[in-house]
Formats: sequence, C-alpha cells, structure tokens
Amino acid sequence: MGAAVTRGIRNFNLENPAEREISKMKPSPTPGYPSTNSLLQEQISLYPEIKVEIARKDDKMLSFLKDVYVDSKDPVSSVQVKAAETRQEPEEFRLPKGHHFDIINIKSIPKGKISIIEFPSYFFTFELKIFPHEDKKAIQSK
Repeated sequence: MGAAVTRGIRNFNLENPAEREISKMKPSPTPGYPSTNSLLQEQISLYPEIKVEIARKDDKMLSFLKDVYVDSKDPVSSVQVKAAETRQEPEEFRLPKGHHFDIINIKSIPKGKISIIEFPSYFFTFELKIFPHEDKKAIQSK
C-alpha cells in the first residue's frame, strides 16, 4: 500500500518540471572569429558544392572502415619490468633493549629508529645530582 501512495505522490505534477526543463534556453555555440566567418562565407558562395561535400558520407571510406579489424595487446610497462628485476633487500630490524617491552607487544624496531624508552639515554647524557639541603643561610644575620 505504501509503494502505491509513494508512486502517486512522486508522479504527481510531473509534466510541469519536465516542461520547464525543456523550455529552458539552450546554450548557443561560441561564435567564430569575424575574419574566419567572412572567409567561410566567401568560400561557400564561390564553391557551393563544398556544403554538399561536407554533409555527404563517402561509402568507399565507410566500407574501408568496416573492414578494419584491430587486435591489440597492451605492451608490458617498462616500470613493471624494472620492478621485477630489482629485488628489494629485506629491512633490518633489531630487538628492543631492556625489559620494558614485555608489557607492550613490540617485537622489533626498524633500523634507524629508537624507542621511547631508549630516548632519554641518547638525548639526556648529563647526570642529575641532588645536593642535600643545608641549614645555613646565604646571608648571615647580624
């Protein structure tokens, strides 16, 4: 029942939008250059058979086109051939250092990369010394 109602509503007043679309102004072709237009008109007036020749289909040429059979195969791309010839070397990996990786599922680290756990050891090479608190004041009171 719902499909019949929907179809009726969808098809209601279908002619007006169609009529509106048909009656719209069609785009006109771009005008030719004025110098070309005058030359074309001159040639057509001198040789009226040109207009007939343009519109005529050449049966001989059409028969030649019908006889042509093209069987083509795409050539193998040179990029694909080069890719097949050069074998990629396997990437180098190293095992993570330390026992911190037991928690995280890190099996290997690519060459040239470091882990967050190893980061401080490379970039913070200084030692932090903590001095005990002294009870002496810097300025002695009088």
